[in-house]
Amino acid sequence: MKKALIITYYWPPSGGSGVQRWLKFVKYLREFGIDPIVLTVDPAFATFPNYDYSLLEEIPQGIEIHTTQAASPFELYKKIRKKEVPQAGFSADKKVGLTEKLMRFIRGNFFIPDARIGWNKFALEKARTIIQENDIDCIVTTSPPHSTQLIGLELKKEFKLRWIADLRDPWTEIYYNQELFRTSFAKRKDYKLEQACLKNADKIVVVSQDIKRHFGANRSEILSKIEVIPNGFDETDFLKVKSEKLKVKSEEIIEKSEVEKGKLRAESLSRKVISYVGNLGEQYPVSGFIEAFAEIVKKDENWKLQFVGNCHGGVKQMVEQLKISENVVFIPYVSHTEAIDYMLNATILLLIIPEIENNKGILTGKLFEYIATGNPILNIGPKDGDAAAILKENAISTTLNSNEKQSIIEFILNSTTNQFAANDLSKNKFSRRNLTGEVAKLILEYR
Repeated sequence: MKKALIITYYWPPSGGSGVQRWLKFVKYLREFGIDPIVLTVDPAFATFPNYDYSLLEEIPQGIEIHTTQAASPFELYKKIRKKEVPQAGFSADKKVGLTEKLMRFIRGNFFIPDARIGWNKFALEKARTIIQENDIDCIVTTSPPHSTQLIGLELKKEFKLRWIADLRDPWTEIYYNQELFRTSFAKRKDYKLEQACLKNADKIVVVSQDIKRHFGANRSEILSKIEVIPNGFDETDFLKVKSEKLKVKSEEIIEKSEVEKGKLRAESLSRKVISYVGNLGEQYPVSGFIEAFAEIVKKDENWKLQFVGNCHGGVKQMVEQLKISENVVFIPYVSHTEAIDYMLNATILLLIIPEIENNKGILTGKLFEYIATGNPILNIGPKDGDAAAILKENAISTTLNSNEKQSIIEFILNSTTNQFAANDLSKNKFSRRNLTGEVAKLILEYR
């Protein structure tokens, strides 16, 4: 069985879609003749936006995992600011004070390409040992953080091995860079690093066609080696949740009287829930939807809206101002298993694409898990984006601008009875197992 070294900063117990992408690939790679070895950061030295310890259970038995320490400026940030490290490169909030601006300037100009570059020294040292001891001839680096790609660049030069660079997001064109007060020198340095990685990687993997277009724009030699392998959904996740729910439900039914069973059936029929699952920052255009929801509640008070995950304070303020607090629930970050449970139980799923530069190529893992539920999906985002195109082909859905309130209302009121199973074509295209097969082809072609 061929061995391949996977280098990733984000790994369980870290939570989030970036973690799940390579956790799932690793989960299935051995089915395709590849024995993955994982190199990641020791959680004791890492800075993760979210933790999901349930993901540890998905790491296959026998997978060789190496961790190293890391140097990080984030601990100093937490001491100075007396709060947790913000997501997305210190740019989660639009309104910032002088101290926060200084922190962003330091982050943008002294830590290039990102503040997790303090892991590279330790990761490189360990990677050299792993490569030599296991006769590795193919490595995979996945980012963000894009500093991880510099590890691949150095190992490529030292060992002349094959290197696959997986970039889940844009690099120099990532939206939050404009919030970091970067000097011209910092911008040039970052661009130079990006171009060195794109030029020297043997294969570049991205999650969407739009990201491919941006990385390969006017550069045919780079465009020709870019492969699009999107995120997806893992059928076993849904089978696990449905199995657990079935067990609990059967136990509940046994204990209920016929009258109570009737009440449960009635509650189930009147239950109408719109769920947004995932983080919701200030860049997400949610105000128009909430205003539309307030109108829906006036017509039918049985509707509920729930935000599952980290949500910025402005959303709660708007809900209070519109006096719909009784119909809106805010649920803090949950495990991946719980997140899928919320998706399955929704009447309608809400997807919102942030209003940021290059947002047409945003394809999160959540999108494909939404599709797998069979529930109707309301997408607030660019109508010519990659997400809109995929939803049109694979789900009961509509893509609307945030200001199309009447269309939002009509879709919600007309979609409550619709549900379908994801078709076989969708399952084949977006199955984590099948997508792993595409990754395996790239690794095995270097034998």
